[in-house]
Amino acid sequence: MSYYFSKVLNTSFEEAVARVTDELKKEGFGILTEVDVRATLKKKLNVDFRNYKILGACNPPFAYRALEAEDKIGTMLPCNVIVQETGAGQVEVSAVDPVASMKAVENPALGEIAAEIQNKLKKVIGAL
Repeated sequence: MSYYFSKVLNTSFEEAVARVTDELKKEGFGILTEVDVRATLKKKLNVDFRNYKILGACNPPFAYRALEAEDKIGTMLPCNVIVQETGAGQVEVSAVDPVASMKAVENPALGEIAAEIQNKLKKVIGAL
């Protein structure tokens, strides 16, 4: 089982980030964190890296349900979505598969929540 699902877009990096953010909002997600990996690696290691952002997406009602079902599940939140430049005019968008990541937690209630979030994230990726 893969731990992510993804799609390659023929667009600019900035446009891809904007489109992902908009599609996430349509499914009830907000962006809690945004990590600019390229800028961080330049600052910390003085290396050049491709455009790469990690968006920490959260759907509050589902996060609440997950936290109610399993108090340590915050270690696996938020759902990460990455946007990375893979070539000239090509950007790959990948989202964590919550069903795969929740398999380690033996809690049937989480499995149901993860399946619902998986469906939402697949809709986001599919709509890009």
